[in-house]
Amino acid sequence: MHEMSICQGLLDQVERIARDQGASRVESIVLSIGPLSGVEADLLGRAFEVARMATVAENAELEIQTGPVVVACRSCGASGEALPNRLLCPSCDTWQVDLVQGDELLLLRLEVSGITATAGEED
Repeated sequence: MHEMSICQGLLDQVERIARDQGASRVESIVLSIGPLSGVEADLLGRAFEVARMATVAENAELEIQTGPVVVACRSCGASGEALPNRLLCPSCDTWQVDLVQGDELLLLRLEVSGITATAGEED
């Protein structure tokens, strides 16, 4: 299950951001996962339950958002949604399309708490 290694990479990034912000806890993590990303949202959620232990995100809530597959046609110039298993232009039905959206795995938002003032900052 490669979702565990993806989750570990995500938590490395989350811990780095929390550390850079001087935060001691992560309250929530919001991800965007495209249908063509190769990541199963349910499996990622289960992997997160295990991987988050003993990290700053130990009590964090994970929210996973999914979006559509969007293509742009090289033939007619149209763009629009397509089915993940049928990447065709929604206007002219050709297969000559470029993927615009749908293969992403993005960290959209991170809510942290327990932020301490860094040295050199004034109250």
